[in-house]
Amino acid sequence: MSFPILKNDVFLRALKRQPVPYTPIWLMRQAGRYLPEYRETRAKAGSFLGLAQNPEYACEVTLQPLERYAFDASILFSDILTVPHAMGLGLHFITGEGPKFTHPVRDEAAVAKLAVPDMSELQYVFDAVTLIRKELDGKVPLIGFAGSPWTVACYMVEGQGSKDYRLIKSMLYSRPDLLHRILEVNAQATANYLNGQIQAGAQALMIFDSWGGVLADTLFQTFSLAYIRQVIQQLNRGEGDDAIPVIVFTKGGGLWIDDIAQSGCDAVGLDWTTSLARVRKQVSDRVALQGNLDPMALFGSESAIRAEARRVLDDFGPVGNGGHVFNLGHGISQFTPPESVSVLVDEVHSYSRNMR
Repeated sequence: MSFPILKNDVFLRALKRQPVPYTPIWLMRQAGRYLPEYRETRAKAGSFLGLAQNPEYACEVTLQPLERYAFDASILFSDILTVPHAMGLGLHFITGEGPKFTHPVRDEAAVAKLAVPDMSELQYVFDAVTLIRKELDGKVPLIGFAGSPWTVACYMVEGQGSKDYRLIKSMLYSRPDLLHRILEVNAQATANYLNGQIQAGAQALMIFDSWGGVLADTLFQTFSLAYIRQVIQQLNRGEGDDAIPVIVFTKGGGLWIDDIAQSGCDAVGLDWTTSLARVRKQVSDRVALQGNLDPMALFGSESAIRAEARRVLDDFGPVGNGGHVFNLGHGISQFTPPESVSVLVDEVHSYSRNMR
């Protein structure tokens, strides 16, 4: 498939720990509810799923933040729960309550019915990836993504978001065989899904392990990281300088940085509780790092936002050899003032250009 030539590859070079002129920046959930134009498009689509399942709408909202801000990467607009939805679990969204499944997976019979979905069920995602690549016209790279097998399993078993993860942890401790079966199906489905995004035009990949941090030590390695590793091993990433880089982000995963860095990924995403300097020293620049401003910093004054951006950049250190992608430590809040993002992007770019 032929696409326009990439004009700004600073994000990709930073992930590959190659020399860069400044620190690139993009934000998790950068196409989202904090933007009035996003809210308008979602209203036209009628629902979140109506937005995500329509390639034209998904393309429109993916590009919206790039019209406002000088981000160095775009990220596909979709959701980590498209894969279990394709398995027949009946994903739907209730305003103010988030995603829910009509058919949660909580017993032996439900687990026995699980199967890796035919990727044709997710063709709307692949069509969106291809359309976005064309419409970007090479402006910046496009990131594809998926949820980690464990994080997706949390929603599948709980049936929705959870505060205590009681149902999935009950399965983990009482019927680990059932949970392993769910994770095996999820890992294969996720690998197929990400490979489909690569084939459609994704130039980098991110695996969101949003709930890996709720696991105990050793259980994280067994029930989350082992399956992330399975996914990465099955990716058709290519070789050499043209290989598709992979970012793994485990919220609350600071204790397991060494393990995550050895998963086969190119970059490790960090939340705001972890020191970039400490982690950089710990991994000896074997992988790039992404992060890690507290999203709530964007509710501060302009001077506070600029100071926090500089603090994060100083924490990582000189930018000349790449290895750092500036991001938030989690997704941007829907209440964030859009002008605060302008301040952040300006400060990251201007300050980091002088960090040699």
